[in-house]
Amino acid sequence: MTTKTVHVAVYDLLADWEVGAAIAQINHNTGLQREPGSFQVRTVAPLGETVTTMGGMRIVPDLALAELDADDSALLILPGSELWDRGGLSGFAYAARKFLEAGVPVAAICGATFGLAKEGLLDDRKHTSGAAEYLAASGYAGAGNYVDAPAVTDRGLITAGPAAPWEFAREIFAELRLFEPHILDAWYRLFAQRDASAYPVLAEWEARAAS
Repeated sequence: MTTKTVHVAVYDLLADWEVGAAIAQINHNTGLQREPGSFQVRTVAPLGETVTTMGGMRIVPDLALAELDADDSALLILPGSELWDRGGLSGFAYAARKFLEAGVPVAAICGATFGLAKEGLLDDRKHTSGAAEYLAASGYAGAGNYVDAPAVTDRGLITAGPAAPWEFAREIFAELRLFEPHILDAWYRLFAQRDASAYPVLAEWEARAAS
């Protein structure tokens, strides 16, 4: 089995909570996966130097943005950061364009959606963000495609608002086909909706995988 790489962008003031649910399940919780161990997470920073998140965590990246190649990736995850609003992460928006052109999916949440809007990547795709007014400030031409929903997927591009990390993760898992459909449903019900009746579904699946 070939292990595919999911790249997650990391930069200063990254919003820690927005990607944790997604990357933890992709990289570690193999007992629930359709093909355990089929994905790994690697981090990519603007210059390959250590970055500090909003929560104060210091991350030493695996590679620099200049080394990122869509041919080596299964998906690119772009977390939020106030640096997106300042225009300091435009290089990642351009990378997202190259990924989509190559047929490799991209997942953007919170401020990253603003950066993709400025890049023109939301002009012809259904999308969402924290608020329609927030994206309108980018001056983009895609306001008519804005959907008032926690997370939206359209032709390989996943978007979500800052209050929807669980929905963001669910869309990523679906795009990667990480879980069987009933496991994805149970995972979301347990973690996002706190539905304890979903726990036995996940426990049974993990026990079966371990046997």
